[in-house]
Amino acid sequence: MADAEADPALMSADQGKGPWFGHPSQLARLFSTEAMERFGFYGMRALLVLYLVGHFQYKDVASNSLYGGVLSLVYLTPVIGGMLADRVLGYKRAVKFGALVMSLGYLILCFGGDPAKPYATIQGQHYDVLEQGHGKATQRYIIDRGEKLVIKGNDDKSVSLLGADGKEVRHIAGTDFVPDATRDPFFAALALVALALISVGNGFFKPNISTIVGALYADGDRRRDAGYAIFYMGINVGALVSQMICPLLALGMGDWPGIGWSAGFGLAAAGMLVAWALIQFSGEQLRGYGDPPSQDGADKAWLVYLGTALSVPVVWFLLNNVLGQQSDESNAGVLAYLASLPLLGKLLGLSFVMAIPAVLIWAWRAGTKIQAQMMTAAVVMILFNVIFMTLFEQAGSSLTLFAQRNTDLSVFGLFTLNAGQTQLLNSLFVVLLSPVFALMWTALHKRSLEPTTPFKFGLGVLGAGLGFLFLVWGSQFHDANYQVGFWWLAGLYLIHTIAELCIQPVGLSMISKLSMPKVLGLMFGLWFLSIAVAEFVAGILAALASVKTVGGEVTNLKVSLDTYTVSFTHV
Repeated sequence: MADAEADPALMSADQGKGPWFGHPSQLARLFSTEAMERFGFYGMRALLVLYLVGHFQYKDVASNSLYGGVLSLVYLTPVIGGMLADRVLGYKRAVKFGALVMSLGYLILCFGGDPAKPYATIQGQHYDVLEQGHGKATQRYIIDRGEKLVIKGNDDKSVSLLGADGKEVRHIAGTDFVPDATRDPFFAALALVALALISVGNGFFKPNISTIVGALYADGDRRRDAGYAIFYMGINVGALVSQMICPLLALGMGDWPGIGWSAGFGLAAAGMLVAWALIQFSGEQLRGYGDPPSQDGADKAWLVYLGTALSVPVVWFLLNNVLGQQSDESNAGVLAYLASLPLLGKLLGLSFVMAIPAVLIWAWRAGTKIQAQMMTAAVVMILFNVIFMTLFEQAGSSLTLFAQRNTDLSVFGLFTLNAGQTQLLNSLFVVLLSPVFALMWTALHKRSLEPTTPFKFGLGVLGAGLGFLFLVWGSQFHDANYQVGFWWLAGLYLIHTIAELCIQPVGLSMISKLSMPKVLGLMFGLWFLSIAVAEFVAGILAALASVKTVGGEVTNLKVSLDTYTVSFTHV
């Protein structure tokens, strides 16, 4: 870490303005690095569920659960990556290593092999599902005794097989029609390797670049908070651009069919490599910042690299377990349901359930009454954050599938987005509304009217629920194709962004203010653990909104809309 007095770039608030908008020039490079890393991550995130459903043709429940598992690890691994950077690698080397590992993960996602081949088991008999047509006009059919029978889903979830004249030849009960797909096991396993690399690499990158930003400012420099605000804007700038371009290349837009999945993931990998290059070739600009700690004897970085390589199979196993272990025991009682959870869910849940009471008991025993009350308040805010993040993180799973299936994505009739691109709405609203909220909180504070942190958290959780109620209300105004207007989905993202701006900017600040100094690091770890738990639960919640698909597509849009409406009402 740099010496604040020795480096001329470290200027306190009374030493004048810095060369980059009043801040150290290094902030520009770190801002760009963060923007490019988030470009890669959010580009991948915009495509992941659509890729799992469309290319590998996993069922909704498996795709949504796997998405939740990946995101939970993305928030869990920074706890370990931060400690390893503190003690062995140093922050700058950890960032570069994480960038390379994540880029490799995105690159591997480019190699998915041939699309899965759909089939259906009808009353115990196997039939290959074939396709003809393109886009919304695509028909899926089977060949039975030499006759082509088109698959048509019915409103009661049964399935009709239609002959050449459009009349029903066979009527199949929903329970007797079981769709699935045959996928190449090598490429399916390779995709999990990619997701494991992304999860592990993020653990090295995410926490440590933020630490380097903090090192740019001397103790007491009042520009620090503003510097972090500028830096974190890079998250939304990178996300906004990638969530437009990566889905565009992968899925196309309007009448343009796009290039394919490899183009979208390949661009994400390229963005991640740019993030690595910005740090690797920073020259003198970042010299002295985030260097490895002083160590006795040889550099032990190789142990970290070896441990990382060994951890990838472990993460692969956890993700494969999430993908393969889907519960059919949801109606068999709480204990049976908990027993059926994937191993990752059990580990996260057990850790969180044990950590919460342990922290509270320790606080009441070791601290003063005031400290214990403050710690209790911090834990309550953490629990509120779990609820908020569980609802908010439907964006990359159930809401993306809702956008693909039951949303008219035409914008003013000028152009038509694809489902992956709808995720950019959150980033767009954050960029537009963040300055407004900053001015609003400042104005309210001057008048002694600014809401308390608990009140802001309550508004955030309430807003997450109201967003879904808004979309459910709009769902009754669907068109003849059971598609909801784009602006109802946009309205949900607007409400959710407002809710986010009530919670996220004050979350870590709240932890630092309410926690006892002896356990500040532990409380930050508990905060990230709570987000990891929320991400996993979000995957479970999205799985409850699963719709039966054939060849990755629903067979009845009314059933699809009804399923999402009921699920979103209950959240």
